[in-house]
Amino acid sequence: MSADQTHNRRKFLAGAGLVAAGAATAANAQEIGHSHHGNSGFTPARHAEDSWMDEMGGVHRAFVDSSTGSGGIAAMNFASNILLAHAQGYGGSDEDYGLIVCFRHNSSPYGFNDAMWEKYGELFVGRTGVSNSNGDPVAINPLSVERTYGNRSNTIDAMSGRGVRFAVCDLSTRGMAGMLARSAGRTTEEVYEELVSNAIPSSHFVPAGVMAATRAQEYGYSFMYATG
Repeated sequence: MSADQTHNRRKFLAGAGLVAAGAATAANAQEIGHSHHGNSGFTPARHAEDSWMDEMGGVHRAFVDSSTGSGGIAAMNFASNILLAHAQGYGGSDEDYGLIVCFRHNSSPYGFNDAMWEKYGELFVGRTGVSNSNGDPVAINPLSVERTYGNRSNTIDAMSGRGVRFAVCDLSTRGMAGMLARSAGRTTEEVYEELVSNAIPSSHFVPAGVMAATRAQEYGYSFMYATG
């Protein structure tokens, strides 16, 4: 082998070594990147109480959270906007979405039907802070009617018909049941069972709304908080 051939061979081997080293470095960097972005081996536990979240259809998932009266109304509007934007911007349909609206803390009263609002309106209005635009007492669930309370046409029946599910905070429900029971001389469990049996359509009582918000993310739901 000539001196030139030997020199060229050494240059080739040196170059190949640099390429191999570069590839190894890139692979190592990629592995490090993965380890910092969820590829840590952590897998969340599954619980029967959360299985309903995984039973919803669709190819997209979103969880719209609320904890105030105005936030609960906004959550309905935002959920509708998600479906509208998906239809207009992507040519999609409502069936493409697994969509949950959460009522917790001061938006929890939205989880109960008109009969409960008529009966327990004083407490429910105090929690949500809603008021009728014409000054009349609020004696129905504000989300059961169109436009009067700022929810446009996004009523509970309408959104339920579009496949939206509602997570209602059980902790808040029990808290309200206790207050109502003390003022009426009844037992907390009696009032609690009454509230639960008068829940809105397509609703699911979750142990706590704050926990449902975290568990939904473990099931692949994008999270959004509605402030109103």
